[in-house]
Amino acid sequence: MDPDDIPHSKLTGPLRRGSVKKNVAAIHVSGKLTLLQRKLSNVLLLNAYDALISKPKHLIDAQTLCMMVGYNSNDMETLKQSLRSLAETVAEWDMLDENGKQEWGVSSLLSYAKLQGGVCEYAYSPALAEKLHDPKVFALINLNIQRRFTSGHALALYENCYRFVRTGSTGWWDIALFRRLMGVDGSAYYESFKHLNAKIIKPAVAEVNKTSNILLTPEFKKMGRQVAEVRFLIKENPQLAMLDIDDGAGVRQGAVYGQLMELGVSDRLARQWIAEHGEDYVAEKVGYLKGRKGVDSPVRYLSAALRDDYKDAPAEAVKEVSPELLAAAKARKEAEAVAARKAAAEDAAKAQERALRAQRLERIRDLAASRSPTQRDADKRLFLSRLEDEIDREEFRNRGWGAALLASQMAEFWEELIPGAFEELAG
Repeated sequence: MDPDDIPHSKLTGPLRRGSVKKNVAAIHVSGKLTLLQRKLSNVLLLNAYDALISKPKHLIDAQTLCMMVGYNSNDMETLKQSLRSLAETVAEWDMLDENGKQEWGVSSLLSYAKLQGGVCEYAYSPALAEKLHDPKVFALINLNIQRRFTSGHALALYENCYRFVRTGSTGWWDIALFRRLMGVDGSAYYESFKHLNAKIIKPAVAEVNKTSNILLTPEFKKMGRQVAEVRFLIKENPQLAMLDIDDGAGVRQGAVYGQLMELGVSDRLARQWIAEHGEDYVAEKVGYLKGRKGVDSPVRYLSAALRDDYKDAPAEAVKEVSPELLAAAKARKEAEAVAARKAAAEDAAKAQERALRAQRLERIRDLAASRSPTQRDADKRLFLSRLEDEIDREEFRNRGWGAALLASQMAEFWEELIPGAFEELAG
């Protein structure tokens, strides 16, 4: 198991779905959230989505919540602070209602949250819950993909662009709107497009293209000598299109997979649908399809049903599972338990590695800051001269001594410059 993947065998109910329909209004007002807060917001919404309108409050296991956002620490204080920030963050929407009239509203992202007995309880205001549940306009946020992001700006850009993947472009955004979407509209530093492009746009685009299932290309429109608008061309990333799909050994044993095969769906597409939507949702739409008469292209029709959430027909009951499949499922469950223990050990090792890398980066920044201005300029020029790859050079120009991708090269450089600089660090 990839330690970055969410272990779905540990999840129940709506958390097994793997993706959340996120209302465009909510995406547009959450730009100021940190990376952890944005991930928490998505997971909490996924957990509550089916009961957003019918239930006033929602529950989720706190350890499961930490696992799904990729936070492997037992330090609940960080989780508390992130929940507190969601309750203090204002959500604002400005959109057309069902009658075509402009509607403006404001609400906190969470009306309250509390942790008790290892359980997180939380709620949305009724008005915001209604907007979040609106199925007409949404972006499908893949939670396994979001866990791979290390930058809040990159995840915000991904959320705001992914809903346009079928049209191929976001359309033109005013620069002021873009600053708001990225959560930097209150910063005088980012009033300069040079700074906005170097510190926000370029790094965020690079991470989206490297991390997610889409590829972005920014384009700019000027008014006079100033950049006034930005848009992003979008296409699927063929190398990561199957990012959330397992090796197929488990999926192919399921009844839903067999039903898709009978309909003529390809193996790759069947596994992609099951991974993206969950078996229950796919089974519901297969039942819907089989209740229709005269469908010329079942695969195309089923694709539309999954995409647009066709309803009004009961899902076909899943076929009775044979003894052979039950035995295979039992064996698979035992194997999953072993894999889960192995994944926990890998997670712990990875967390330790991340902590050490963070300590080294902090030490590097301290070393650089301790130098005189003349020395700092010389240090940067010397380190740049050692980088042969132009991509690495551009990364350093953009992020300086905070370039995590160059951590090993930078540590080697400073160890040569100041021998013993990292001796006090663990590992």
